Amino acid sequence: MKSRSTTLLVVGGGPGGYVAALRAAQLGIATTLVEGDRLGGTCLNIGCIPSKALIHVAEEFDSARRSAAGGRIGIQLQPPRLDLGQTHRWKDSVVARLTGGVGALLKKAGVQVVRGWARLEDGKTATVEVPDEEPLRIRCEHLLLATGSVPVALPQLPFGGPVLSSTEALALPEVPRHLVVVGAGYIGLELGMAWRKLGAEVAIVEVADRVLPTYDEALGQVLQASLRRMGVTLHLGCKAEGLAQDGRALRVRSAQADEFVLPADRVLAAVGRRPRAEGFGLESLRLDMAGRAVRVDAQCRTSMRNVWAIGDLTGEPMLAHRAMAQGEVVAEAIAGHKRRFEPLAIPAVCFTDPEVVAVGRTAAQAAEAGIETLSATFPFAANGRSLSMEGGEGFVRVLARRDNHMVLGWQAVGRGVSELAAAFSYAIEMGARLEDVAGIVHAHPTLGEAVQEAALRALGRALH
Repeated sequence: MKSRSTTLLVVGGGPGGYVAALRAAQLGIATTLVEGDRLGGTCLNIGCIPSKALIHVAEEFDSARRSAAGGRIGIQLQPPRLDLGQTHRWKDSVVARLTGGVGALLKKAGVQVVRGWARLEDGKTATVEVPDEEPLRIRCEHLLLATGSVPVALPQLPFGGPVLSSTEALALPEVPRHLVVVGAGYIGLELGMAWRKLGAEVAIVEVADRVLPTYDEALGQVLQASLRRMGVTLHLGCKAEGLAQDGRALRVRSAQADEFVLPADRVLAAVGRRPRAEGFGLESLRLDMAGRAVRVDAQCRTSMRNVWAIGDLTGEPMLAHRAMAQGEVVAEAIAGHKRRFEPLAIPAVCFTDPEVVAVGRTAAQAAEAGIETLSATFPFAANGRSLSMEGGEGFVRVLARRDNHMVLGWQAVGRGVSELAAAFSYAIEMGARLEDVAGIVHAHPTLGEAVQEAALRALGRALH
């Protein structure tokens, strides 16, 4: 067996792993990264990026189809035709460009990339099964675990055949006639809306009594109205029981215990993700766990000296940008810098129609912490930029302390609001008060004016 030594061994080449490797190499740390599949992990290959590409195609196709039917803004087109094969080729080219860029960055930085599947022997050693080569044993001073997460399968709906995870739902060879989505979280809603715009009949089954059950209810209400306008059928407060005997329908049970059947060429099970903690020898380290996740401190240290963990493996929130930030912290901590991962806010974005952003605390969370707050909402129906983009639905809401007006949280739902996430995060991380946000000159006409107007309204000085 071949062997190699390194200062830092990173297991997993997703957003957290490759960022950690890049930053470590910048700091002069000898770094080896092991990835068994493709660089970029779930996010670049089968998650964030391809899903947003598919959503973009769906929006363009839906816009053209509405124009062919006599759109209200004066554009008239012939009925469009979808070439789904070309859609996938374009989507894959976007992914390839980004993953290729990651590889080039790692090479330029001097990171040693090993393509293969790692298995941990202890906190200092891993054996890598390299395709078409003899195994490679790598010894290290520091071990960083960045293995990500995998979709949760329902016992009554195991993946396979007509039952899809989000991975398969991004690569369907044809538009399904009937798609049933089990789970009304952000993944189910994003993909369900996209396939609806591409021509599928879509039904959503959710055990909770509303969509986006982990978000503020007012955000979900705007989405529910949008889903109904699209013609998506909602079955809330209902549980998926399993496929019908012929495999072409889904059995569903309502809250009243009545069972009914939904036609389904495909069933997308989108009920969440869990840390990828099996299959690579993690159990041999006997690390402290938090349920299925690896427990870490504010520097992403595990319970074993010089063993670190980041990203989805460490639990919620399972977001690529959280993993990236944690990766930087680990690299700098290993280099001797005083770094901790203690953000005041991590933005969460749903690329639904309309989009949703949530950053910082909600009113309920502040109340639980005993903080007295004030809040205000500004509707996009009064925002010129939103109306000029055929928007006008949704709102921006700000939450602040009542005593000193320090901003605690933001929520927004509306067309294009994903681009407001940075402004929301800046306000919280930099300790802005309502007066600070209200006093900044915002460009006109932009969606950002709604941010300013929400702050003004909270201060009792609303202008528009």
